[in-house]
Amino acid sequence: MENRAPKVSVFLTIILFQFFSSYNVVDSQSSQAVFACDASKNPMVASFLFCNTSAGFVARVSDLVKRLTLQEKIGFLVNNANDVNRLGIPRYEWWSEALHGVSYVGPGTHFSSLVPGATSFPQVILTAASFNTTLFETIGKVVSTEARAMYNVGLAGLTYWSPNVNIFRDPRWGRGQETPGEDPLLSSKYASGYVRGLQGSADGNSNLLKVAACCKHYTAYDLDNWKGVDRYHFNAVVTKQDLDDTFQPPFKSCVIDGNVASVMCSYNQVNGKPTCADPDLLAGIVRGEWKLNGYIVSDCDSVDVLYNSQHYTKTPEEAAAKSILAGLDLNCGSFLAQHTEAAVKSGLLTEVAVDNAVSNNFATLMRLGFFDGNPSTQLYGKLGPKDVCTPANQELAREAARQGIVLLKNSAGSLPLSPTAIKSLAVIGPNANVSKTMIGNYEGTPCKYTTPLQGLTASVPTTYQPGCPNVACGTVQLDEAKRIAAAADATVLIVGADQSIEAESRDRVDIHLPGQQSTLVTEVAKVAKGPVILVIMSGGGMDISFAKTDPKITSILWVGYPGEAGGAALADIIFGYYNPSGRLPMTWYPQSYADKVPMTNMNMRPNPATGYPGRTYRFYTGEVVYSFGDGLSYSPVKHHLVSAPKLVSVPLEEGHVCHSSSCKSIDVVEEKCQNLNFDIHMRVKNMGGMSGSHTIFLFSSPPSVHNSPQKHLLGFEKVFLPAQAVASVRFKVDVCKDLSLVDEVGSRKVALGLHVLHVGDLKHSLNVRI
Repeated sequence: MENRAPKVSVFLTIILFQFFSSYNVVDSQSSQAVFACDASKNPMVASFLFCNTSAGFVARVSDLVKRLTLQEKIGFLVNNANDVNRLGIPRYEWWSEALHGVSYVGPGTHFSSLVPGATSFPQVILTAASFNTTLFETIGKVVSTEARAMYNVGLAGLTYWSPNVNIFRDPRWGRGQETPGEDPLLSSKYASGYVRGLQGSADGNSNLLKVAACCKHYTAYDLDNWKGVDRYHFNAVVTKQDLDDTFQPPFKSCVIDGNVASVMCSYNQVNGKPTCADPDLLAGIVRGEWKLNGYIVSDCDSVDVLYNSQHYTKTPEEAAAKSILAGLDLNCGSFLAQHTEAAVKSGLLTEVAVDNAVSNNFATLMRLGFFDGNPSTQLYGKLGPKDVCTPANQELAREAARQGIVLLKNSAGSLPLSPTAIKSLAVIGPNANVSKTMIGNYEGTPCKYTTPLQGLTASVPTTYQPGCPNVACGTVQLDEAKRIAAAADATVLIVGADQSIEAESRDRVDIHLPGQQSTLVTEVAKVAKGPVILVIMSGGGMDISFAKTDPKITSILWVGYPGEAGGAALADIIFGYYNPSGRLPMTWYPQSYADKVPMTNMNMRPNPATGYPGRTYRFYTGEVVYSFGDGLSYSPVKHHLVSAPKLVSVPLEEGHVCHSSSCKSIDVVEEKCQNLNFDIHMRVKNMGGMSGSHTIFLFSSPPSVHNSPQKHLLGFEKVFLPAQAVASVRFKVDVCKDLSLVDEVGSRKVALGLHVLHVGDLKHSLNVRI
């Protein structure tokens, strides 16, 4: 949960109270749910302008705010918002989660006999590995349909604090599993796609919301608890260059491309200022530069943290005032409910500032139809329990896992296994028959589970041994595991992590397989009769160098945390019913990296003087176990470049300084960038005998100016290729957007000189000049 450890008991009490009180109302008679502005139940509300659906949102919000006392307004600054009976407004709980399906984390949503579960998609890191932007949005649409269906029967809210779009900067981060990976472009595409899916309105009106998404945790938040350094006290020291070219892009894309309804500020400080009290980051950038249409919410208890843990202000009233004046609209927690009135009365804050904050919150609820009466008469009013866990939704969870699973190693004659030739399959490992492990964190009760063992057993006869009592694998039970591997036609070893190894508030120190798992893998592989398939179930990468180089381990698959249908999807890949097409969304580092590089060093770029190797594929200069974008298929693919320019000229006005002196780069200015784009035309051929999808990456290695990345992703396309078929792929490259860099002071520049474009094993040189 988002809340801090010391307060869990309090939050659990609240959650349990709300669970049982709501449960009784909803289960006995779902129509008893109370809705704002429901004139059929409360005729007096018909006279209120804020209930008039034909009036504009601005007028309705203004009318509502004018009717409230200061104390009532303050009740709408916190997640557990007060009711106002005299105006027919029921209590509203803002905190719901939908990271990869409707979640029971957060008191706004729960399951009951009416809706016992919801579709649990793969954890985000695996969905991101699909590199399929259509899939990102489609999952969002399904999740929001199930969320609306649950809202209509009083089981869920309308405001979901998802997705997590932080950059997976360091392999040890326990929450990397929740993110789309280490690349700013992929993270941005995931962010805007999932948000559009969640929020998209069936009538095409972008000002109406199906549910309200929230991009978190803003910003430069990617350390939870490492060697005694925790997120509540960590000051992330970030250069302007790294902030603007690595940490900010997914949030910017959320707001500008996804039109997200909310941004959540994080616990940590950035360069000495708590993000939830930084007017430059909140009012200046999110609302000012990016034009957020929505509300800014704190991570749970963040305002309390900046006062009590970080001692950023001398008094709680000052903490409340600074946060609201910085641009915060909603406090997850109770701090603003307790201290805002005193801040106003002591002159630290005006009531107008409170009005502005609650107006942003009310406007979001207006866009959701919260003040439009009973939802049964509204756009999504016909959705209900029948629309949750549908066969199509459950099949999409399986398809998402299939598309994300990454084949990292495959020796000749190993995968795919033949379901007819294999008469016995040994299934071994602490993650071989897990259920809840597959759905990661920020999870909800799934529709049903298919464990790996169940998925494999559906195709061939299996024998099973866990080999370790749990993923910690403090002891290893080798004898039985070796016996069944020696007797079977093939062996599948399913190992890795779970939330006891990597989680919120739990960063790793060791990035090897936990405990004695590597011993189990090596010893079983030595005696196995047939192919040995190693399956890693984890959010973060693992140093599995030993397995990569062991010839007895014939195949390696990474399955992330693959969701409710993970076992079925794994079997689909292993038996060749589906051709793997996932690619790694993050670098897999060796343990030496974790030993040498402090997690607290936020610098993305290497420093040769100190031996600091940099971070992520864009800057890291050291050895890797596997690289960003790695992933094999059962069908080799050949790339052919059809056309691409060798020269691009950037027009400059007469008298520009770069005409008379040598320039390494030029400023990105709107006028110069109009129509400054070109196409790269590719042909891609499936050289194999099996149909399948293939991801084409377009990378660029820019000139070495402004500490530029060694390479960065410009675009990606996923195409389906029947056996031996050829597909045509075009990338449209916008020079100012795609070939530009962020310089040392955060300004965007187009680098002049030679850019090398990479697609597969092809390279193409492009000269950018004035």
